[in-house]
Amino acid sequence: MSKVDLTPWQVDDAQFCWHPFTQAHTAKPPVVMVRGEAEFLWDEHGKRYFDAVSSWWVNIHGHCNPTIAQAVAEQARQLEHVMFAGIAHPPAIELAKALIDCAPAPMAKVFYSDNGSTAIEVALKMVFQYWQNLDGPHSPRKRLIALQGGYHGDTFGAMAAGQSSGFYDPFKPWLFNVDFIECGTCACTEDAALAQLDALLAEQGEHMAAMILEPLIQGAAGMRMMRPAFVAELCKRCHAAGVLVIFDEVFTGFGRTGTLFAADAVAEQGGHADIICLSKGLTGGFMPMAATLASQAIYDAFLSPEVNKALLHGHSYTANPLGCAAALASLRLLRSEPVQGRLRDIQAVHADWLPRLATHPQIQNPRVCGTVAAFEIQSAQNGYGSSVSQRLRETFMERGIVVRPLGNTLYWIPPYCTSPSTLKGAYNTLMDVLDDWAAPPQKNAPTRPPGTGSELF
Repeated sequence: MSKVDLTPWQVDDAQFCWHPFTQAHTAKPPVVMVRGEAEFLWDEHGKRYFDAVSSWWVNIHGHCNPTIAQAVAEQARQLEHVMFAGIAHPPAIELAKALIDCAPAPMAKVFYSDNGSTAIEVALKMVFQYWQNLDGPHSPRKRLIALQGGYHGDTFGAMAAGQSSGFYDPFKPWLFNVDFIECGTCACTEDAALAQLDALLAEQGEHMAAMILEPLIQGAAGMRMMRPAFVAELCKRCHAAGVLVIFDEVFTGFGRTGTLFAADAVAEQGGHADIICLSKGLTGGFMPMAATLASQAIYDAFLSPEVNKALLHGHSYTANPLGCAAALASLRLLRSEPVQGRLRDIQAVHADWLPRLATHPQIQNPRVCGTVAAFEIQSAQNGYGSSVSQRLRETFMERGIVVRPLGNTLYWIPPYCTSPSTLKGAYNTLMDVLDDWAAPPQKNAPTRPPGTGSELF
């Protein structure tokens, strides 16, 4: 596309903006969105799109939710920000209480930060310093266990814990070593993962500070799903060896997997984490914010007359009152019966479509966990940023659906306000796309007018 074909917004974007996870040399100009409401977005030309991935999994109540918007506006008129070192404020206190009240045991304390990666960094610093505070500066527990394919963010500690995801090759020289075991997505890989964990704990257990994992769903790895019983077994074996457990619920928290936290389903199987990391849906997509929840035992290990045994970590916007107000409003909405009913509606639509997906010749491994549905499109290419991934993204955008494929893995993670008819429309569009791809090209076939957006709604 030549510069003359760009809109003024796209011209300025190309000149001044650096986009995430994008190769600017080959990428097409981004669509400029100017408005959002519920599950929909509108671009600068007035075309409407279904946000089928909740804008990178954060807008759990959809766009511009009026209840959250009002809570943020009211808070902005009272206190927009104050540092959280030596000072507290009601929204942070109320949110911490609310999170602990609804989180599974043994969560007892909340440490605020500003995004998923920093929530992970806080958790890693907690577990490494925990052992130093207990055992002294020469504590042998300096190693971390993680699952193959796990993704935990893009800061350096998070990259080290997720280096097996393949996203971080340019930074390998600067990442600390991590011991990886398989991710149990089926009976055979469950057995292999547990055997690897047992061997690792038997040989090096006294050196292991913690295990970190995404409970139930590895998001960026391609929506790889695990049974709660398997995750619980990992936790039990780690705890039997004195190894702490971190749940990265940045994606899975706040209803995505069918329970408020994925940890709730694991708890039903007798497993638990010592630390839980939250972000994304925490504020309903309104404000960048994160929280790291820890047990009382973790917190107590930092209590000392010596200041250097405190967790000397913080952020300028720690516990930002606007973010706390948004999170409180979002959490109240999430726990209300109307929203819980909408979650059940989304799960029902996924369940209705699962048999059809399972028999489609171009779809592999359809799977559902809570409001998340995922499947692979048959393709010779499957890497992140592959041509099939780009083609899927562009094809669905043309038809009025925002998606963000992971290689050839396509998924629906809709906002909870999504109507059944909208989600069914997305599935019908999927079938149309696959039919178009499978059909042989026709000579002189008319092309679809770009930007009409009339195919879905």
